[in-house]
Amino acid sequence: MAAETDFETGVDTHVAPALDTDVDIDIDIDTLTGWGRTAPTHARVIRPRTYDEAAAAVRACGARGSIARGLGRAYGDAAQNAGGSVLDMTALARIRAVDAEAGLVVCDAGVSLHHLMEVLLPLGWFVPVTPGTRYVTVGGAVGADIHGKNHHVSGSFSRHVVSLDLLTADGRVHTVGPGTPLFDATAGGMGLTGVILSVTLRLLPVETSLMSVDTERATDLDDLMARLTATDHRYRYSVAWIDLLARGASTGRAVLTRGDHAPYDALPVRARRARRAPLAFRTGQLPPAPAYVPEGLLGRTTVGLFNELWYRKAPRRSTGRLQRLSSFFHPLDGVPHWNRVYGRGGFVQYQFVVGHGQEETLRRVVRRIATRGCPSFLAVLKRFGEADPGWLSFPLPGWTLALDIPASLSGLGAFLDELDEEVVAAGGRVYLAKDSRLRPELLAAMYPRLGDFRELRAALDPHSVFMSDLARRLAL
Repeated sequence: MAAETDFETGVDTHVAPALDTDVDIDIDIDTLTGWGRTAPTHARVIRPRTYDEAAAAVRACGARGSIARGLGRAYGDAAQNAGGSVLDMTALARIRAVDAEAGLVVCDAGVSLHHLMEVLLPLGWFVPVTPGTRYVTVGGAVGADIHGKNHHVSGSFSRHVVSLDLLTADGRVHTVGPGTPLFDATAGGMGLTGVILSVTLRLLPVETSLMSVDTERATDLDDLMARLTATDHRYRYSVAWIDLLARGASTGRAVLTRGDHAPYDALPVRARRARRAPLAFRTGQLPPAPAYVPEGLLGRTTVGLFNELWYRKAPRRSTGRLQRLSSFFHPLDGVPHWNRVYGRGGFVQYQFVVGHGQEETLRRVVRRIATRGCPSFLAVLKRFGEADPGWLSFPLPGWTLALDIPASLSGLGAFLDELDEEVVAAGGRVYLAKDSRLRPELLAAMYPRLGDFRELRAALDPHSVFMSDLARRLAL
């Protein structure tokens, strides 16, 4: 391949080789949704098995463009492309190299975090950041710049990326690293700068596959925020489940869970005798959610009962409980297709962040959600640390609240529009990887680097080779 230097990005690039026209690429016409199962659209789904096939698929994507897709865990329409092409990257799933001394892994973009954990944990390494599911691809983790329970310590996923290979609209493959415009536009760029082919990732050393977990109840939102503010710095991981149906003096009551990777010496004697067992990656699984669930099952009554039981069963305070990694980080992964429980109408995931000093906005939003009676049993509150460099990265220092709401709830769109206004007025933003309904006129106020992103996109991809339903809806 002929190497050259891109004067705009200052990184090494090379031209992807031409594809043998006789290569048979797997192509289907499919109906796609996000994990929230709303707004289905049809697309030509292409499943490349090599980098060359990915390049050929991009070249042949047609007027409606193409977008890369991993395991489909973006909640909204970020990995859909109505009438165009969608590149299913899950066949590009090779772990190419592991440096067990330096704590580095080089892998294809279609590798899942689940597979990384299977391979890396026995070697004493863990992924540096994981969201609430391990069934996301590495490419998707960069494109959404995912965050986890440790953002206040570790930042988002892309902060741990050493370099990545990106296939752009002109057929060139750029090797880019942090601090370059193309990297910063790609981290959180929702796949709109190109197709991520491979990633070099820095890992986190661990001694066991268990977590040491502290759990306690908070009586209301102020109590919860005070506990988080006072003690978050003592833990690598911290998250609170919050009861958004509780009202009055109990508004914002929560169960606060914090933890760290358990050291080898913290294990029971029997476990320490099994020398390899402490680093085994074990997961449990329940039966999948049924394909058909009646509409309205998760209404105010059923969710209110669940929330009451969940809060009361939590210990008032427990410390040092040993827990599997999978149970601590990914409890819902134990129920395959759990998103079906909302019925055919699906659900909306709404996540926003407001900065420190905007606690009154958070209180007001929580009160409004409780008064409105939004039946959300998957609601979490976390604190974010330092903002990440990605131009469209979501986190900023402050408070983030995420909640699931049945899409069929009457008046939901107008209500969330009102919450958007509150968030924008407080200098906050919503998470694009979970969005399915944001009004485009609010986007620039939420993401100050949006103009830079659009300008780079226009120069890099003037014919909109990379396009998604999200990009059209928000004019990205």
